[in-house]
Amino acid sequence: MKNLAIIPARGGSKRIPRKNIRNFLGKPIIAYSIETALESGLFEEVMVSTDDDEIAEVAIKYGAKVPFMRSKENADDHATLSDVIEEVKESYISYGKNFEHICCILPTSPLLNISVLEDGYTFLKKHNADSVKPVVRFSYPIQRALKIIDEGKVEMIWPENARVRSQDLESAYYDAGQFYWMKFTEGLVGTDKYAIEISELECQDIDTIEDWRMAELKFKLRENNDFHE
Repeated sequence: MKNLAIIPARGGSKRIPRKNIRNFLGKPIIAYSIETALESGLFEEVMVSTDDDEIAEVAIKYGAKVPFMRSKENADDHATLSDVIEEVKESYISYGKNFEHICCILPTSPLLNISVLEDGYTFLKKHNADSVKPVVRFSYPIQRALKIIDEGKVEMIWPENARVRSQDLESAYYDAGQFYWMKFTEGLVGTDKYAIEISELECQDIDTIEDWRMAELKFKLRENNDFHE
């Protein structure tokens, strides 16, 4: 099993300063992603790609490797996740080290469950996919979305759906923002992409303090009730 886990964690978070190592219910939030990856037993190596010395120290403390630091070019607001992954790939190749698969696990994924990570890997191999990610179904049909056009006046974005029953509208999904399994050769640029569905309780995008608090509430709910099962 030659799988590499990449946890991308730059130091320049602006909306929540130092977000990737901020304390989340007792330990740095990145520690959860590292520990989940290690405990899954799916990876030959778990590494953190960072430009920040403090993040590197925290990563190593919790068991990840930081074999090299991220370049300045891929540490700003304009660098994409794909750019970071390709840089990591090129660095390993230059050391003469290759893998079959990569899983890019985001550093703010404390709700990530090992079984979901395993499901993604199984799905990747079953379908020989270029990549697989978890998605969440929108709880309300997006075809009924509204827009505010002037001083509180609203209109439907797609008025043709005004009289269509909710159950007759196609389900829509959004990226859960937890992980991306992929072939090492393809990275995120491959076109044969798949997804597995998870629930809203199993993930939380964290961009604001309100998001952070919601993630903590979901985490506590999981610990108390094991909602994944």
